[in-house]
Amino acid sequence: MTGTLGRASPGKFVETLVQIMQFLDSGAYDQKPTVDAFFRGIESGSSCLDDGLRICAGRIGRAMYALRSKRNVAHKGEVDPNIFDLRFLHHAGQWIVAELLRTVSGISMEEAGKLIDTVQAPVGGLVEDFGERRLVLQGMSSKEEALLLLHSHYPQKMPTDEIVHSMDRFAGRTVTNTLRGLWADRLVQGDTKTGYQLTRRGFSDAIEIYKRHI
Repeated sequence: MTGTLGRASPGKFVETLVQIMQFLDSGAYDQKPTVDAFFRGIESGSSCLDDGLRICAGRIGRAMYALRSKRNVAHKGEVDPNIFDLRFLHHAGQWIVAELLRTVSGISMEEAGKLIDTVQAPVGGLVEDFGERRLVLQGMSSKEEALLLLHSHYPQKMPTDEIVHSMDRFAGRTVTNTLRGLWADRLVQGDTKTGYQLTRRGFSDAIEIYKRHI
């Protein structure tokens, strides 16, 4: 929701997965598991775990750990964390949790998935996309609303007419004056012809607004 991609913790998630699999397999787990060695060993060696965990979850967990290690997250890498990495990690994590629920409870994968959906906070919960426009769902100042709308498009520019249309609960002149004020404060970059996008400062301010309202 906040887009703070560098703060995701896939390493801790996968290390916890390893500890859970160790405990389910042997009744004990390592305090500091060696992730790659465990996944290689559990797949080729003897284990009481079924293939859903031993093979599928193990390979998915190893793929998640590879992104954590080879992107610019836990270690220096050539590629910064990005939305495509995060989407894979997010959905892979959901699948693993659903598979763990299925394994330990005996419920179906469909039932486990419904439980995951129940507790999963909706991404972008303050801004709803209706296709032709986006609506900020809580009442706030024009400055706050503009920052949240631009955040929902980040890092792309949002056309000025689309901003004005989405903020039609304010007068059009109020919206354009707000955008000029954000530009003067270096929170956005752009103009009325090409549209606006958040600067790093504007992005940080949008995150703070999210924190206050969610």
